[in-house]
Amino acid sequence: MTERTATIASRVGLHARPAGIFVAAARKAGVKVTIGLEGEPADDAMDATSILSLISLGAANGDTVVLRAEGEGADDALASLVALLETDLDAE
Repeated sequence: MTERTATIASRVGLHARPAGIFVAAARKAGVKVTIGLEGEPADDAMDATSILSLISLGAANGDTVVLRAEGEGADDALASLVALLETDLDAE
């Protein structure tokens, strides 16, 4: 299993718009991806392709999240998802 951390850059965290952009990218990743707040048990990680799960995570600007994926292409998928989370999606 591949694991990466990312710091949420969107000014108001993962609310509807940034969460929607992230979920769309996670669905296209081709591997199962989970997301959770840093410091939380891995068992509490949520499906990164579910907008409701992502919003309920409550990740705010500056929070660190942990992304996990497994399978072929997991490294590339996580690299692109981390880059997305570390971009202020509210500014676009």
